[in-house]
Amino acid sequence: MAVDAGLAALVAVVVGTAITANVGDTAAPHPAAYAFALVLGALMVVRRRWPVGTLVATTAVLLLYYTSAFPPVGLAVPVGAALYSAAEQGRLRWAVGASVGLLVLSTAVRAREGDDLAYLLGYEFVGSAALMASVIALGDAVRSRRGWRAELDRQARAAELEREREAARRVERERVRVARDLHDLLGHTVSVISLHADVAREALEDDPDTARRSLAAVRAACGDVVRELRATVRALRTADDNDPVPGLDRLDDLVASTRAAGLDVRVDVTGARTPLPAVADAAAYRVVQESLSNVLRHADARRVAIGLRYTDDGLRLSIRDDGRGAGGEHAAGGWGIIGMRERLALLGGDLRASTPPDGGFLVEAEIPRAEAP
Repeated sequence: MAVDAGLAALVAVVVGTAITANVGDTAAPHPAAYAFALVLGALMVVRRRWPVGTLVATTAVLLLYYTSAFPPVGLAVPVGAALYSAAEQGRLRWAVGASVGLLVLSTAVRAREGDDLAYLLGYEFVGSAALMASVIALGDAVRSRRGWRAELDRQARAAELEREREAARRVERERVRVARDLHDLLGHTVSVISLHADVAREALEDDPDTARRSLAAVRAACGDVVRELRATVRALRTADDNDPVPGLDRLDDLVASTRAAGLDVRVDVTGARTPLPAVADAAAYRVVQESLSNVLRHADARRVAIGLRYTDDGLRLSIRDDGRGAGGEHAAGGWGIIGMRERLALLGGDLRASTPPDGGFLVEAEIPRAEAP
């Protein structure tokens, strides 16, 4: 508001100065002419919210000013700020159209009134056109630079998310490998324990020494497997194992971080927000997290709508963006989609990914309260 107020005052002062200069006339300017200067300045206050409306209103006020036979103030100076604002807000066609319309109309009227064509076309027209083109180019350059910076921020955030996901995948693969090794160790040790227990049972009365040796072997095997279990648990434990499993209670933080990356995220909750079982709650959170990550990396979207509908049977999730639809991993066959579908299948749920007829990408998930048998 401070910038817009300053721009409004600058426009009013510049136009008022041109009126006071009163080029080409000896009579004192009418006070009503300054009212036009104030109106042109006041329009700058709403330029961000209504850039096209500000440009159209400025053009209309300028045309009305010249039909009132007030001192000339030029074309580019009064309308320059409105042209810049329209171009800055991405309304480039409106800015170019308005400037061309004003130049053509002004030149035609002045030529009809008998102004010197050499002066009119060689000086007035060229000067006004150059100034208008300059402010339009400046506004479009500012808009492009802002968009470029926003895109860089979005890409940096997406790259950071991808690095985090890749690191998590590597850790998960290593944890799975350790878990498989533990499974093999337990299987082997249990077999050994079972074998020696049978030997001890058979030799308990006839050969006590053999029974004692077998029981000693069972004890040693138990001690070995306990040590392996402790070492494996330490290997699998992470620094944040004391933190609660992420669930929908952390959805606000996830949405906030996504908004910081440049997406307009809206969350709509229907039904009684009753808590889900921990595993279902974590799965719902992961589905939303994976979907938002895919939107940031693949969809080229601006808005995302997240719907949560609680029912007696569980939760129905929907994540929809306004991006370019299925493509790359942001498609029904992407690995991220497959991972989410497999996670929900273990719970007896379901996940669907599709491209709606009106564009964008839609992920729908059904998460039951009870796990699959």
